[in-house]
Amino acid sequence: MRKIFDNILTIFVMCIIFLIVVPISPAVLDVLIIINIALSMIVMLITMYIKEALEFSIFPSVLLITTLFRVALNVSSARLILGNGGEAGKVIEAFGSFVISGNAVVGFIIFLIIIIVQFIVITKGSERVAEVAARFTLDAMPGKQMAIDADLNSGLISDEMAKERRLKIQRESDFYGSMDGATKFVKGDAIVSILIVFINSIGGIIIGMVQGDKEFSEVLSIYITATVGDGLVLQIPALMISTATGMIVTRAASVNDLGTDFKTQFLSYPTVIMITGGILLALSLIPAFPTLILVIIGAVLLLGTYSLSKRKARKAKVTENAEDLPMSETEFYKNSDNIYSLITTEPIEVEFGYSLVPLVDESKGGNFLNRVVMLRRQYAEEMGFVIPTVRLRDNAELGISQYVIKIKGEAIVSGEVLADRLLAMNQTDSAEEIEGIETIEPVFKIPAKWITEDNRERAMMNGYTIIDPLSVIITHLSEVIKTHSDELFGRKELSTLLDNYKKFNKELVEDTVPGAISMVSLQRVLCNLLSEQIPIRDLTTILETISEYAPTIKDLDILTEYVRQSLKRTITRMYVRDNTIKVITVNPDLENLLMNNIKKSGNTSYVSLDPDTMQKIITSQIREEKRLKDSLDDIIVLTSPVVRFYYKRLINQFSSQTIVLSFNEISSDTNVQAVGTISLT
Repeated sequence: MRKIFDNILTIFVMCIIFLIVVPISPAVLDVLIIINIALSMIVMLITMYIKEALEFSIFPSVLLITTLFRVALNVSSARLILGNGGEAGKVIEAFGSFVISGNAVVGFIIFLIIIIVQFIVITKGSERVAEVAARFTLDAMPGKQMAIDADLNSGLISDEMAKERRLKIQRESDFYGSMDGATKFVKGDAIVSILIVFINSIGGIIIGMVQGDKEFSEVLSIYITATVGDGLVLQIPALMISTATGMIVTRAASVNDLGTDFKTQFLSYPTVIMITGGILLALSLIPAFPTLILVIIGAVLLLGTYSLSKRKARKAKVTENAEDLPMSETEFYKNSDNIYSLITTEPIEVEFGYSLVPLVDESKGGNFLNRVVMLRRQYAEEMGFVIPTVRLRDNAELGISQYVIKIKGEAIVSGEVLADRLLAMNQTDSAEEIEGIETIEPVFKIPAKWITEDNRERAMMNGYTIIDPLSVIITHLSEVIKTHSDELFGRKELSTLLDNYKKFNKELVEDTVPGAISMVSLQRVLCNLLSEQIPIRDLTTILETISEYAPTIKDLDILTEYVRQSLKRTITRMYVRDNTIKVITVNPDLENLLMNNIKKSGNTSYVSLDPDTMQKIITSQIREEKRLKDSLDDIIVLTSPVVRFYYKRLINQFSSQTIVLSFNEISSDTNVQAVGTISLT
């Protein structure tokens, strides 16, 4: 039984096809005609209650099926009218008798008026509207796609929302394109109905006069009644379907169902209704006009306007009072959805104090969102993946000039900027002091001053570096992202990265993942690279190296070392200046000590040293850093490939900014200049 129900539409369409060929009795035709009327009424009412066209996306198919159904009924009724002496069932007889009302000529003319209005006004209008809607929907697609991309890049919508909006645009395009073609069915059906009316009339009269023994007037009455009744019972459903077609293609700008929009928009302008009522009362003064009718209708409109105006004024007052009283915290959290919002953590958040909100609010000239978009683009170009969207919030608990940057719900850094001043940093030891508020630059901890706009030119002439408040926050955000990029690169970002790369090298991706390495392990390797600021843009080299070594090397940290060595050109570009790199080397005895104390545990390995030895290594490292920090931009330690990872892990807790490279990660033509040595002595 369930299988039959699931295939009911297929069975229905097949029955319609058979209906064109197989004769049926008048009683069966009555049932089918009533079903046709009910179905058409349901379709029309649905189009009145939907809020947007896509809620009834199967309408073009429904249009085709109902049109086919009417054609089949037309053929069946014509067969009965011409072959059964004008007897085609009770429904057709009742409709025909009601319209004709004893006068065949007048009734036939009225019927012709109905079908002409149906064809010329409703059907032709719906066809034109569908054609224009399809054209404009297709023309608007590129602009809508660009708007979605802009919202996604600015962080206003998530990736899932962007996908949903793109899918909706595609569905709208397909729907209106289908509607443009489907309206041709309605037009063709109307033309066929007109032709069948004349065929039934003329053919019935000829058959009645030739084969029967009735008078001409009697034959005319029988066949005209049957023809008019047949036309009506099929044209009324066709009229409803044509009306539904017009409604669904003209509801592009609607927000609610038709009844709600009609009530809201008509009653939104009481003045218009009042003027109309006044004009009707004025017309009642003209002689020969129906005074009583005009006075009644005009008075009803004026009274309705008065009542509507009072109700709107009362509603506006209530709304104003409600706005003055903000929702209490208890009322807000009665909605469980609002509670769930408290436990959702964002990958990156920036919270602002009250005075910094204008820097973010675009309506007040804030440019923060655009700067974040440029930051995401720049980071993608440098590091090879797109950071998650940055969520912006105001926080009343912060100081008015304070901001906080969070990663996964936890505060990482905070700072304070003055929105109405500029940050001036004296990096040239200028003798002339500039008036301003003493502060410490929040990112690099450099002494600075907050100065007014009036002192900008003077400060610049004296060698100060001037930074606007927005750039201070963006720079701080950029540094936090760089430092914590390995935390921001999650499974979602990896999937997006691989899906995009498949467009260029699908074979390599499919051979490597999951053939050589799982998604979890690949994410770990890429996070290892990002944790030391190594870009992952060169996915071809990364995946090829992994596919070569992953089958035999299960230690992901060691596998990462092989990937780093394959990226030697990238690493060389990052740290080599003028084909020379100044480094601190590790004493060979210390390297041997580290190699001899490497322990394995499952698929991982680590260095096991006694506390005294570790203390000596850290002390030597810090001593060399302090000695060289003023002469080097970057503190770089150069080791052999075997111990690089272990040495980095050893000193990372005490010297996280130190860069540790191996000989195999630097191009062979680079001039290596040793400026210090790490040793146990």
